[in-house]
Amino acid sequence: MIELDYETPFQLLIAVILSAQTTDKQVNRITPPLFRLVKEPKDLLTLDMDQTLDFLKYINYFRNKTKFIYGCAQKLVDEFEQVIPDDLTVLMTFPGVGVKTAKVVLSVLYDAPYVGVDTHIHRVCNRIGLVRTKKPEETDKAIVRRLTLQQRVGMHHPFVLFGRYHCTARSPKCETCKLQNLCNFYQERFKKTS
Repeated sequence: MIELDYETPFQLLIAVILSAQTTDKQVNRITPPLFRLVKEPKDLLTLDMDQTLDFLKYINYFRNKTKFIYGCAQKLVDEFEQVIPDDLTVLMTFPGVGVKTAKVVLSVLYDAPYVGVDTHIHRVCNRIGLVRTKKPEETDKAIVRRLTLQQRVGMHHPFVLFGRYHCTARSPKCETCKLQNLCNFYQERFKKTS
């Protein structure tokens, strides 16, 4: 369901960190050479940082992200026997891992009831009237208050994909959307054009 390519949990963590302010497609273009060498945290620590920088140089903020993934690898080796912890608060203590990254990783690896709110989820939730918020951080908090744990399990990726390919920012495909009757955005847009 996630569009990032990975084989191991550590590769997923790397890919999600790299995807911040970069498209999944671009992450998938640049990670194969790195992922051939890096399966587990200890593998990354055997590589020279300049070599890793060279693999990652075509993504935004590649220098900082490279430091983050090395920091994560070191912490996983030193404190967690290379296993990504299944605790949101703990995972957010890792370098470069904020709430969105942690929630995406935990929802994928552990089926945790987290929604990593990005711009797509923020937009969709506001358009369909699930929330009325101005920022993704506010949407994140509102989702936690409004939806049960069961409702949040598995919600992240369908909402991301729906926002990425159907309920897009500039040209949403409202005319073919099956949520027209539930969608505040569609109702307002339809009223304006009729």
